[in-house]
Amino acid sequence: MKRRVSNDGYEIHIVRYPDGIPNWHLVTAYLKLRKEVFVDRLEWPLFHAEELEFEQYDTFDTTYVIATQNMRVVGGARLRRTDQRSGGGNLRYSYMIRDACLGLLPGLPEDLCYHLPPEDEHVWELTRMVVDGPPVVTKLILETTNEFLNAVGANSVLFLGSPAFLRMARGWRWPAASLGPISGNQDGRFQVIECPVRHL
Repeated sequence: MKRRVSNDGYEIHIVRYPDGIPNWHLVTAYLKLRKEVFVDRLEWPLFHAEELEFEQYDTFDTTYVIATQNMRVVGGARLRRTDQRSGGGNLRYSYMIRDACLGLLPGLPEDLCYHLPPEDEHVWELTRMVVDGPPVVTKLILETTNEFLNAVGANSVLFLGSPAFLRMARGWRWPAASLGPISGNQDGRFQVIECPVRHL
């Protein structure tokens, strides 16, 4: 597990299996925060159990970027390489954005992207970002994500977020671009955004 400490007292943790097992409690707290924000506060109809919100993309081959303050989880996001696979039998999941475009995720529009998104070891996906704190937490999560992706040789990262996310990223001088139209469902409006990894 790698850790980045900010001047504001926030710590950003990269938690991956198997090295991150001793700190997997941070992942559990992040899943709990997702349930508190997405299900309890925003009333999204997402699966949850034992006060945790999780789904088929929350597996041991998923990387988590988690923000804490005084060891309390205040934000986080989920990272997956776009050539990964999970599940078994006839149904094999890749990653959320691509699976939605393939019509495998009821409730998400199939027209998220103008073209079918890639399966590429150098392209990653970031989803389920949640922050219970000031905007600096989001910025720190994204900066740490970029550092991690740079270290593993990634070229770009795909996001599924609100239109405001695109404006915010550009405001922080991230050269983000939309890959599809603004879509929506009962949970709100969103679009797919791609951002190249900045080399350090």
